Amino acid sequence: MNELVIDLHLHSRFSRAVSPKMTLPNMFLWGRKKGLNLLSVSDFTHPVWISEARTQLTEVNFGIYKLKNEKELIKQLPVTTQQEDLSTYFLLSTEVSSIYSEGGQVRRIHNLILAPSFEVVDKINKAFLGRGFNLGSDGRPILGISSINLMELLLSIDNKIALIPCHIWTPWFSLYGSKSGYDRIEDCFGKYAKRIFAVETGLSSDPTMNWRINELENRSIVSFSDAHSMQKMGREATVLRKVRSGKGEVSIKEKDITYDNIMNGFVRGREKIFEIAYTIEFYPEEGKYHYTGHRNCDVVQAPIETREKGDTCPVCGRGLTVGVMHRVEELANSPEKNYIERKDENNVTWMDDKDGKRPPYVNLVTLLGVLSEALGAGVGTQTVESMYEKLLTDLGTEHEILLRSKLKDIAATGGERVAEGIEKVRSRNIHIVPGYDNTYGIVEIWDKDSHKIKKKEEENQESQMDLEF
Repeated sequence: MNELVIDLHLHSRFSRAVSPKMTLPNMFLWGRKKGLNLLSVSDFTHPVWISEARTQLTEVNFGIYKLKNEKELIKQLPVTTQQEDLSTYFLLSTEVSSIYSEGGQVRRIHNLILAPSFEVVDKINKAFLGRGFNLGSDGRPILGISSINLMELLLSIDNKIALIPCHIWTPWFSLYGSKSGYDRIEDCFGKYAKRIFAVETGLSSDPTMNWRINELENRSIVSFSDAHSMQKMGREATVLRKVRSGKGEVSIKEKDITYDNIMNGFVRGREKIFEIAYTIEFYPEEGKYHYTGHRNCDVVQAPIETREKGDTCPVCGRGLTVGVMHRVEELANSPEKNYIERKDENNVTWMDDKDGKRPPYVNLVTLLGVLSEALGAGVGTQTVESMYEKLLTDLGTEHEILLRSKLKDIAATGGERVAEGIEKVRSRNIHIVPGYDNTYGIVEIWDKDSHKIKKKEEENQESQMDLEF
């Protein structure tokens, strides 16, 4: 194994609008299916959830945990996904929502907190309770504390605690968000800005958009799924590789996977055992806030239109929700064309930093999404789920199928149309209608009517389990 595929932003069944099936065993099983090696325990501030996690997990390395009943769970998986060199491990992290007033404006910032041990988590939770925060009502609690004071509190507990601003461009709850954010990291975190070593792209932005911001030049761009159901895990992920220290193949061993090594792997320029190899990204246009618009009035604007027409709705006269792409244009310090497209031997299209300073990334559609369109059935139907399991049984994990499996092997198991769908996603030969104002964009692999199936599936089954803030 020479890659570590990581998703550290998930939610448990105790968070609002999350599937009741989001338990650690189910997260483990789907993590193995998807090819994820390290997951967030998630929601560690919730008293019932963290008590369950403490009972179900055992520490294998510093800050890294395994399920105690892992061997029994593995028997439920397709044979090919039982044979991975590494397990699917857990690390303690949680998302919190800081809502506070500063500079005459209400600020709403979501931050991901990562902790090295249950003991440190207990201290964090005790400190939060001591300030009167309600930790039992939601797995992602609302904290009436500024980002500066949050950092100060966390670092007073343990210097190894890390904080990563979440989905940094979405309008309502983010660092740079048009409705609640700041223009600079220092404005938000003050003297602790230097402790912000990474930021999370979120579903509505990708690395090329973030590469345009000067203050992010020396910070890592990471991606995690913010999944509210198991099926959405890994739709965005960060992949680490072992730093080569000599000749020969570099393989990752379980002993390499520690909290310190993972955190150091996210810090640019630090001597370390891991480095970011690439990130897996949602197509940002598919995110719910990519363009500016007003959902109720069916108004949507690209950045150039917003510059010309302004951000007032022409239908109702109220303010439009300013989208991520427009906000990036407002703060950008460099041109949009800052990348080079590259094809690998499997015809996967990679986006490379033209200056060679940043890790590349790849935009993907989930395997369930490809199968839904290829088979003309919803992602939650038996037709799609059966084909998904069949592909995993014959070819390996979802990660492997989307990026590396030979198309002829995919066709042999799933049929020519499934293989064609994966080839089209790999080559970026798809059509996307950008999302806006809490409305998901539409990815079409084949035709203009294919989205109707997926749209109906989202509205009827998943619309409340996949929120992006």
